[in-house]
Amino acid sequence: MSKILIRGAKVLGGDIQDVLVDGETIAEVGTGPSAEGATVIEADGQILLPGLVDLHTHLREPGREDSETVLTGTRAAASGGYTAVFAMANTHPVADTAGVVEQVYRLGKESGYCDVQPIGAVTVGLEGKKLAELGAMHDSAAGVTVFSDDGKCVDDAVIMRRALEYVKAFDGVVAQHAQEPRLTEGAQMNEGVVSAELGLGGWPAVAEESIIARDVLLAEHVGSRVHICHLSTAGSVEIVRWAKSRGIDVTAEVTPHHLLLTDELVRSYNPVYKVNPPLRTEKDVLALREALADGTIDIVATDHAPHPHEDKDCEWAAAAMGMVGLETALSVVQQTMVETGLLDWAGVADRMSFAPARIGRASGHGRPVSAGEPANLTLVDPAYRGVVDPADFASRSRNTPYEGRELPGRVTHTFLRGRATVVDGKLA
Repeated sequence: MSKILIRGAKVLGGDIQDVLVDGETIAEVGTGPSAEGATVIEADGQILLPGLVDLHTHLREPGREDSETVLTGTRAAASGGYTAVFAMANTHPVADTAGVVEQVYRLGKESGYCDVQPIGAVTVGLEGKKLAELGAMHDSAAGVTVFSDDGKCVDDAVIMRRALEYVKAFDGVVAQHAQEPRLTEGAQMNEGVVSAELGLGGWPAVAEESIIARDVLLAEHVGSRVHICHLSTAGSVEIVRWAKSRGIDVTAEVTPHHLLLTDELVRSYNPVYKVNPPLRTEKDVLALREALADGTIDIVATDHAPHPHEDKDCEWAAAAMGMVGLETALSVVQQTMVETGLLDWAGVADRMSFAPARIGRASGHGRPVSAGEPANLTLVDPAYRGVVDPADFASRSRNTPYEGRELPGRVTHTFLRGRATVVDGKLA
């Protein structure tokens, strides 16, 4: 195994230090480690972070390889600074058995660009009627710890209670897509002033908030862990804040696009802005930023949702919901959280590496940048400014809402257990 010396990096945005990697492990962090026998990377004051961890990625394989594959998705992840991603269960077939999650796990091992941890479905076929093989998926080679019907809500309170009770036995967590289905029938965008003016079916904030309120109470009753996917409203923030004040074991995520974009963009009728949950108001965006800063929202998760061209290049009502996000997430967080003074780089490391790894029980990831730890690392040039061109993406899909937009920061290097997956901004 080779040695790598990362010289002159700001570790977690702090003091400039040198980091010596020997094989799969960080050997030394300090000033002046010997460069003998090592490949030297001159960091020149760039930010060195632990490898990023995404608790919410759609890799589409098996079944929708026209959108993404495990290989292309993990290449996109590495390009964005990620060393581990959790792959959602809404594949074809659904990842609701040990066999399917093991298939996704093996594909991740073969891809080599980042670790892939499958998420198991809560219910058979995502139909919300019968619990899936939660224990078998956990006991499989994939070792599933996170379960979600993402894309659909577990709207039956009894099923949700049973799932919370079941996963408690092995310290698992249920990640809920909070969407009351009856309140969102025919919904096309956020319910509010813009939807009224455009005449599009509205998606009310209460459809999200009512499910979160129910589920934190269920988690308290059962004494289990619940995680809220892609939280998007100011009201949801207040419910999670209240639940945490009661000691309920709830965690929550926000996507980069909900930290930056608002429902005003829907006026363009460009389906690239159609997403689930929908883009909300400026008031919601500011509340989400504050909640991420104060820890009410625990993590940033991309909800990377690739779609083929034909599923987005169509009229608004017919378009699929979702955006790609792995390759732009860190830049959006830098713009919305770091450059606004709401988070420092140590805070970014917590929200995008330490905390998601802890919630998902991803051993070996979200570890300190210190001697003896796995060499899962991301080097970021925060001074970089560039215009987003989806033609440069490693993802198979191009449905980004940031095309033509200037964003700050660039991942220059990513290391997975000491092996470079990205070098000088290009896939290794």
